[in-house]
Amino acid sequence: MPEDKGNRHTPLEGGHQLTAPHRRRAVVPPRPLAQVAPVRDFYGRERELATIATLLLDCTRLITLVGPGGIGKTCLANEAVRKYQKSRRVPVYWVRLARLARNSEAHVVEEEFVRAVVDAGCSGRSAWDALVETLSDPAGGRTGQAILVVDNCEHVLAAAGQVINDLLVAVPGLTVLATSREPISWSDERVLDVPPLAQAQALALFRRRAELAGHLIATHEQIKQATSICTRVHNNPLYIRLAAARLHRQPLSMLLGELTGEPGDRRLRWSDGPRFGTEERHRRIADVIAWSYDLCSAKERLLFERLAVFAAGNDTQFEDAVGADVESGGAGREAIEAVCADEHADRGPEVLTRAEIGELLERLADQSLVLRHRTRTAVRYSLVESFRVFATERIRERASRGAPDEWARLVARHRRYYRDKIVAAQAEWFGPAEQELLRWAQTARTDLRCAIDESLHTPEAAAEGLQIAIGIATLRLPMLNGSLGEARTMIERTAAHARPGSALHIEAKALMAWLSLLCGGYQDAERLLDECVALCLPDPAVRADWRACVERDHGLPARVEFVRGAELFVVHQDPRALLVLRRAREKFTAAGDLSGAATSEQAEALAAAMLGTPEQALDTATAYLDRASGAGARWAMSWAQCILALALTKYGDPREALAMGSKALHGHLAIGDRWGALMGVRIRMWSLARMIEDARTGGGQARSRQLTEWATDIARLFGGAAELHKRIPAMQNNFDPFAASTEAAADAARTVLGDRAFALAAHEGAALRPELDEVTKLAVGDLPLDRSSTRLRTQHHAVAQWHGLTAAEQQVAVLAAAGWTNTAIAARRGSSTKTVDAQMASIFDKLLINSRGHIAELVPVEVRPKVAEESNRRPRRADRARRARYARTAR
Repeated sequence: MPEDKGNRHTPLEGGHQLTAPHRRRAVVPPRPLAQVAPVRDFYGRERELATIATLLLDCTRLITLVGPGGIGKTCLANEAVRKYQKSRRVPVYWVRLARLARNSEAHVVEEEFVRAVVDAGCSGRSAWDALVETLSDPAGGRTGQAILVVDNCEHVLAAAGQVINDLLVAVPGLTVLATSREPISWSDERVLDVPPLAQAQALALFRRRAELAGHLIATHEQIKQATSICTRVHNNPLYIRLAAARLHRQPLSMLLGELTGEPGDRRLRWSDGPRFGTEERHRRIADVIAWSYDLCSAKERLLFERLAVFAAGNDTQFEDAVGADVESGGAGREAIEAVCADEHADRGPEVLTRAEIGELLERLADQSLVLRHRTRTAVRYSLVESFRVFATERIRERASRGAPDEWARLVARHRRYYRDKIVAAQAEWFGPAEQELLRWAQTARTDLRCAIDESLHTPEAAAEGLQIAIGIATLRLPMLNGSLGEARTMIERTAAHARPGSALHIEAKALMAWLSLLCGGYQDAERLLDECVALCLPDPAVRADWRACVERDHGLPARVEFVRGAELFVVHQDPRALLVLRRAREKFTAAGDLSGAATSEQAEALAAAMLGTPEQALDTATAYLDRASGAGARWAMSWAQCILALALTKYGDPREALAMGSKALHGHLAIGDRWGALMGVRIRMWSLARMIEDARTGGGQARSRQLTEWATDIARLFGGAAELHKRIPAMQNNFDPFAASTEAAADAARTVLGDRAFALAAHEGAALRPELDEVTKLAVGDLPLDRSSTRLRTQHHAVAQWHGLTAAEQQVAVLAAAGWTNTAIAARRGSSTKTVDAQMASIFDKLLINSRGHIAELVPVEVRPKVAEESNRRPRRADRARRARYARTAR
């Protein structure tokens, strides 16, 4: 576009060259304001609406809502400006670019802006001048903020960006709210990623749309199926509407059956979308994806297709979740380069080099075709399931036309990459790289499962799949994420394709037996162990006495010895377990399997602490801690500290045990080990019970008050540990070899407190939230509970007052406590200032206060993080304006 705007833009009226009549799309003060119409079926989006309201209050110049097709960018923009306009009465203009041809030039885009904003009766001026004047002086002599919504920019991105840039320079009071599948790339642009709907919101939308199709979603089974459908279309609002429309033709179960994510998935063939009331590119899922796919370059499309070999990802970065690092899948750049790059160095449109992949990934992510999964330390990438189905079909279509079978090549490279990574992780697990390897395995678990599934299609690949399944189990991943049953199933499926009697097959069966033990399946473990021994010792006479003669080495593999020792310990409480576990450790060490040796030593130390002599318990636990510390393995070190605390509780100084147990719990807390945390909490109870026992039998100097405090701690931990127990799936099968010791500690506390006081304290512990690690934090002293009944009554009274507020009043009170003004709260919530004034009066009345400053004092503990978050979001421009008004008043 030329620089001289006077020469560049065509004049209006006399001699103008615009063919369509100009229509103003806003009614501005002092005329009665026509509100933006509410969006039908608008659900949720509270977080995004709040962010947009804050940015509008701050008069942010360019806000761009970015996301894939159908995600609801236009609906969100409409709802945001509608709510904002309701309280602020600012003029809002809409420019819709969807009807323009792809890659339209700037003057064509500019004409669309003029056509949407400017009145027809503006003679004697150029179109550009009329556009600038209208946006600069929307109220006819009263300058102020104006909002221009520019919808669907992605296919004319360069031209739209140029016009928006020129307008922002020419109109100081203008705020542009744009929607696009990628950012505009203006210097001060604020980009907001629009996520899928939260699950509850997605279900509500599906149920509403199903009703329009004449189907009521009411029963538990129907709700379950509807939820699964929403998940399979990754909670995309448009896809949900298209899925619900299918209920005209088929029941829920058939609809869900069409969404497999695998070959045969039919979502791209749905063809009964609405013909009217929607854009043509939104009538089918295939059309929505193709619109973005066709905007890509040849190499971007090639990488997009090859990414389908990785597992589908989920966009969960905006879901409510505990913790700052939500793991939602995705592959790292190293994996993508290893699998997707071509091995030869030739360049061309059908060849990808490693050096190109990083930039191509970022371009695809910017265009909302690839998900970015950001953590504190890395970025990973994936395709949502619908995109993955689309990309897979593109690859298979080429193969059907006679092109080489690229899909088979990609699957093999993917499987071997993850096989090699998991085998290397097994070898390095017991060492300083432990945490990094565990994190990698956790983030890669969906691709590991994907590689296993693909290995089952061909017999020659089954061994590689089995190696991956074995690696997942030996890395302790199932214990960290609570998927013991899933891990056993994966090994069983892959072992069925392995050569019977091979070393890999026996290793798999032994691991299945170990996982069954951990889940409380003792009979299943016994059967599998017998099958392993039968494969190792085919002569019945040789294996006749293998169970009875524990002291004899029958030449069994290390893994089988380990499971036999674990069975003796867990099922039979047999001290001979120490001998067998030590033999397993020696065999692992001789084979160079350091992680297997470490696993055996851990089990040996725990068995010695529970079943051994005092010397065995203390010596074995100390040796294991020394070895784990020397190796720099944090997970192993935390368990070693835990086991030493147990040994000290039984045979040493219980106070020293408490100190050692606190170290262990801090370690379990840092790495998110729920099994270790539960074990550590229980050992702390046992240590406190030992101190009570010593004091009551004359072995200690504790006073009555100290005994009460120790017993109260036991009771609270008892209640909290019961909740932790429920969060570990294996424990739900009544697998709990340490239950008797825990009950003995509870009995010791009851003798001090009495049944009623014990039950009350246990109830307080049960109220702690395991998902926030509050039980573990209480055990290590990071979450002190005030023992003053007066203080507790005051806190309970304040909480009761707070919960007497309505949901809307609570939301207003949070914003007020965070320092938001009533005017800003009204704009944020899309209500009038009078409404907020009335809500504040009700809040004062119900909380029995007379100023805003007292609200923060009555906010419950669990709500305070929300207050801090809203304080950081508070509009700063409004703060500055308020201070300026105060300064003028003072003068």
